[in-house]
Amino acid sequence: MTGNAMVAEATARQAVSFVLGAAAALTVIMLVQYRAPAAGLIRARLPGNFSGSRSLDHHRLNGTAARTVNQAPTVGAEDHHVHQANATLKANSTPTDHPAALSHFPRTDRKEESTQEPEEFRGLAAAVALAAMDDRNVIITCVNLAWAAPGSLLDLFLESFRIGDGTARLLPHVLVVSMDPAAHARCQAVHRHCYHYTMPGVHMNFTSAKFFGSKEWLEMVWSKLRLQRRVLELGYGFLFTDVDILWFRDPFKHVTAYADMTVSSDVYFGDPDNLGNFPNTGLFHVKPNVRTIAMTRLWHESRGKYPGAPNEQPVFNMIKKRLVAELGVRLRYLDPAYVGGFCSYGKDLGKIVTMHANCCVGLKNKMRDLRAVLDDWKNYTKMPHWEKHKAKWTVPGACIK
Repeated sequence: MTGNAMVAEATARQAVSFVLGAAAALTVIMLVQYRAPAAGLIRARLPGNFSGSRSLDHHRLNGTAARTVNQAPTVGAEDHHVHQANATLKANSTPTDHPAALSHFPRTDRKEESTQEPEEFRGLAAAVALAAMDDRNVIITCVNLAWAAPGSLLDLFLESFRIGDGTARLLPHVLVVSMDPAAHARCQAVHRHCYHYTMPGVHMNFTSAKFFGSKEWLEMVWSKLRLQRRVLELGYGFLFTDVDILWFRDPFKHVTAYADMTVSSDVYFGDPDNLGNFPNTGLFHVKPNVRTIAMTRLWHESRGKYPGAPNEQPVFNMIKKRLVAELGVRLRYLDPAYVGGFCSYGKDLGKIVTMHANCCVGLKNKMRDLRAVLDDWKNYTKMPHWEKHKAKWTVPGACIK
């Protein structure tokens, strides 16, 4: 074969290879273009599918009271309460972006408050927003003038925050709810966050000390429950504390993520999940969700339905098992060794978190014993660490034994 013939043959082979390569590449391109619309359709569906999965996970994490009620052996007014709670959260929701854990709760500001806040709670949304922590929890206590007066319970309460172990940082998140104008004025003189709660249709003098079980006292304790429910409806969790409780350490460290409601106890049998424990509603934490809103509504509507249980604490004790079984409320109790009171308290000052002047009647008796407890704490904090295990409460007192 001549040189020219060989060159011609090589050129022909290159041409054939080029044509075949080009044909193969064109085939691949056509296949990709042919499959692209289908892939695009799949990708277009993905956000919808993912949203559905996220919604399902959300309901699994937060629970759906309606589903729990349907599984309960008894369905009655509780189903209505759950629907009302769902409707409230839906009505209060806004189109703005929220953290995933609270995506179904509203964020409120002063502008919303002026147009949506019920007259009974005018100003509450702004007051709670200013006092709330970053995780949308707020500490709430209630006072009248007798409890807020100089040298009375409010002063001891605030002082305990200032001298407690790590509690001073919580003080800016305490919202003091005053039940009369004079108490509100006193609160404004000594504390940053104050809210005057005026109860509609209630014409009583709340300025003086109210005796346990009196008509005025009962009206005060039941009114607190309405306000607490409104805080939940606004999308905030709260830790309610009576003003006759001294804070020495942070009780939030004893609140579990599992529980809808974590409550202190007068009688504790060693198990935080034992429904036989006796609750003390002087200190309790509640998370905002449909179950707890339904719970507070049913709790308030149970007033007067149980003979011998005039105030909110024994009524809660009567209905707690129904709240768990029918609404799916997750209830846990706090150990008195940490969250104590004059009824039952831990003797180890190295563990004590709060001390409540419960099982004690009369403002003077409460003040006397709480001052002694506060002095005991001050002495404890001054002791060298190797001596602290010897610290004890000064007993007996007027009430504490």
